[in-house]
Amino acid sequence: MTTGVGLPSHVRHLLAPNPGPMTLDGTNTWVLDGTTVIDPGPADEAHLGEIGPVRSILVTHRHIDHVEGVPRLVEITGATEVAEVEGIEVLPTPGHTRDSVSFLVSRGGDRVIFTGDTILGRGSSVVMWPDGDVAAYLETLRTLSGLDGVMVLPGHGPVLPDCAAAARWLLDHRLERLEQVRDALRRGAESPEDVVKIVYADVDPAILIAAEWTVRAQLEYLRDHP
Repeated sequence: MTTGVGLPSHVRHLLAPNPGPMTLDGTNTWVLDGTTVIDPGPADEAHLGEIGPVRSILVTHRHIDHVEGVPRLVEITGATEVAEVEGIEVLPTPGHTRDSVSFLVSRGGDRVIFTGDTILGRGSSVVMWPDGDVAAYLETLRTLSGLDGVMVLPGHGPVLPDCAAAARWLLDHRLERLEQVRDALRRGAESPEDVVKIVYADVDPAILIAAEWTVRAQLEYLRDHP
């Protein structure tokens, strides 16, 4: 993980060996206090073996690149998948998916937030239509914009130093994209594919399907928010 931001001593990072257009460098697995793992990642034996003897498993959402390894990790460690752990605040952060949550942790003077795919270490997250929701995502980003100076430990990509700054950038980016979609519709776009060709013309072809998912979610949002 390339980052100029140092991790707090109570957090350990493991990068899963599943890089790709949708996963960036791979899935970030986080071990907190040596006892709780967040997003075990894929069912890769070597990766799961590096996690260590944890007791609790938390997941930010149920996409396979984050949770595929959970059953095997339970077998290896005897850990239990749980919805919450004492001392870790669970924040509902829907948008990327309806079930997305983030975990806010304060230890001494350090505050960190584990954001899954809600805030990535670089670029912007896909709104995974039909499960994802643009209105919910915009509200989530407004909420996270209040976390000034909180370090972001994302599901993919490098650590970010300031949750508020990242969330504000993403919120502005999403609102700008919505305006671009509105403009594409005014110019005669009639289908999600038409909008993708206009608004996401510069996107890597490997992730065009992800752009189409987001466009479908954007069109759904604009039907309710003309």
